Amino acid sequence: MVTEGNDLTRVVLASNNAGKLREFASLLGAAGIELIAQGALGVSEAEEPHATFVENALAKARHASAATGLPALADDSGLCVRALRGAPGVYSARYAQLAGGEKSDAANNARLVAELAGVPDRRAYFFCVLALVRHADDPEPLIAEGRWHGEVIDAPRGANGFGYDPHFFVPSMNATAAELDPARKNAGSHRAIALQQLLARLKEFA
Repeated sequence: MVTEGNDLTRVVLASNNAGKLREFASLLGAAGIELIAQGALGVSEAEEPHATFVENALAKARHASAATGLPALADDSGLCVRALRGAPGVYSARYAQLAGGEKSDAANNARLVAELAGVPDRRAYFFCVLALVRHADDPEPLIAEGRWHGEVIDAPRGANGFGYDPHFFVPSMNATAAELDPARKNAGSHRAIALQQLLARLKEFA
C-alpha cells in the first residue's frame, strides 16, 4: 500500500504507549488527523540505538511507515535533569534497567529519586522530538520539538499521566504533571508544544 501525495488524514503512531496515544490523538484529532497505534496494524517496536532524541524518533517513524505504507509519526521524549548531566535523557524508559533493575515506571522513578538524594538542584525538563514522515524514504521529514520545565520532587503526587509525571513538579502550575487533568496538560506539556509546532509546519504541505 502506498499513500499518495501529502494525504495525512490517517497517520500511524510509532508507539504502543497508551498514554502517548491518548495525548496525541486528542491534540491531532482537532486537525482532522486520525491516529492509529502501530500495534493495531501489527507493527513491531523499532530499535532505538541512538544517543539523540531526533535520531531515535526518525528511526521509529521510518520503521512504522515502511511496515504500513502510511505516513508515520514518532516521538522520542524523556526527562532531562540538569544535576545528572541530562540523564535519564534518551534512556528515560529504561533508566532502572540500565542499572540492573526492571523496566517499569516505578523502578525508573525510584532510581531517579535515589540518584538525586542530597542534591539541592532539582531543575529538570521534559524534552520531546517529533518526526513525521510521509513515506518511509521521505527525504524531508518534519521535525518539531518542545521543552517543559519543572523540577523533580521526592514524593510522588497525582494519579494522572505516566512515567515520571508524579515526580515532575511544574511551579508555574503549582502541580505535578500527574496532578493535571488531560486538558491542562495538553495545553502546556512538551508534547503539546512540539505538536503545535508540527501542526504549524504541516500547513506548508497542505
